[in-house]
Amino acid sequence: MPAVTVDDITVLPHIRRPDPGLVRPRPVVSVTTAPKGFEGEGFPVSRAFAGVDAAALDPFIMMDQMGEVEYAAGEPKGTPWHPHRGFETVTYIIDGTFIHQDSHGGGGVITNGDTQWMTAGSGLLHIETPPESLVMSGGLFHGLQLWVNLPSSAKMNAPRYQDVRASDVLLLSSDDGGALLRVIAGDVAGHVGPGSTYTPITMVHATLQPGASMTLPWRQDFNALVYGLSGRGSVGEERRPLNTGQLAVFGNGGSLTISADQAQDSRTPAFDVVILGGSPLREPIAWMGPFVMNTQRELMQAFEDFQAGRLGQIPADGIQPFRM
Repeated sequence: MPAVTVDDITVLPHIRRPDPGLVRPRPVVSVTTAPKGFEGEGFPVSRAFAGVDAAALDPFIMMDQMGEVEYAAGEPKGTPWHPHRGFETVTYIIDGTFIHQDSHGGGGVITNGDTQWMTAGSGLLHIETPPESLVMSGGLFHGLQLWVNLPSSAKMNAPRYQDVRASDVLLLSSDDGGALLRVIAGDVAGHVGPGSTYTPITMVHATLQPGASMTLPWRQDFNALVYGLSGRGSVGEERRPLNTGQLAVFGNGGSLTISADQAQDSRTPAFDVVILGGSPLREPIAWMGPFVMNTQRELMQAFEDFQAGRLGQIPADGIQPFRM
């Protein structure tokens, strides 16, 4: 169950459906299913962007759905200290808790609807790990990690860190009140979310009640991606099926349509999706492991700088993964 909800959705600003006579709907180009794997110390993930052409994803690089998993005591896992350079990481915790710390002084605790936005820029080390309390007790964990590319002009900018608290997320409603939209960054129909980004993007977590449908205006210079977090539904005016763990890529146009099936199962009573769009950078990508640069030479330099300690050091009071 998403942590950020509202008792009375009718009091929220409503997003009007665009006039279909004035705005061309975006068609669905592809629907792919995310393969499952493991990340960090062994927590389960679904690789949302696997098998999708990089040009269709630009400016996004990677997205993992973490969980949804009900951990037993001793099972929660995270990632140990590791480096990054050349992009931004966005960690959105839907349910559960993560602790973050980096070598540039950023960090904090994110939980139940919070988002951390870390600009790796010229490079740093960081760790993301569950707190001791969650490791000891176990419990529900569900979230996303998204990588957003930086333009070449910003890849060597100084690192920065921002928390987007659940209470700061902008809440909107679809025109009929059947869908709740949480705008984490960017804007939807002029309603602007709290996240600050180098690369112009929009990130929305939407919950559609059974049988609900919404059509959102979408910037024509952005790409458009919809990923099914839980539940069953469809995308596009053609109502192409989209289920948990599937990614829809839309073509060109000025609006996108998402619908929830009338019948949902008892475990996922609504259709939850994350909606992404951004301005493509259209720059060369050299990506290996934790570094995303423009050329192979820059990539090799990133590895050399990391090995030489130029991306920072683990702080003396640096946190470490808790193990029972």
